[in-house]
Amino acid sequence: MKIGDLAKRTGITAHTIRYYERIGLLPHAHRDGSGRRDYGEDSVVWIGFLSRLKTTGMPIRDMLRYAKLRAQGDSTGPARAALLSEHRDRVRAHLAELHSALTVLDTKIAGYGETERMDPNDADTHNITDPIGARQSRLGRD
Repeated sequence: MKIGDLAKRTGITAHTIRYYERIGLLPHAHRDGSGRRDYGEDSVVWIGFLSRLKTTGMPIRDMLRYAKLRAQGDSTGPARAALLSEHRDRVRAHLAELHSALTVLDTKIAGYGETERMDPNDADTHNITDPIGARQSRLGRD
């Protein structure tokens, strides 16, 4: 398939595909009789994997390390597994951080919802300058 077709199938630009080739992240494509790049189905699968690594925040230098190991063959399987395992640990730690941050956001959003539900005519429970204090005083009267 031509570079434009590969770009459409993978969702990355032809420019990015050429960049990946130039830095060694993507093996150089075979050339047709006219000298144009001609990619196989394996390029679609490989770019899909690279996209997942990118989505999970793997730096290009680590993707390059993985690609070089991959190019060396099956004997590098343990080294590739170790690289991916280390990255998976970083992804899990990042997910835990994101989950914690999401909990804080949810709590903050819920607080605004409580502030909106307050009776604006009740001066004790509606303190515009300190909505958290107002919420705490309102909650304390349960």
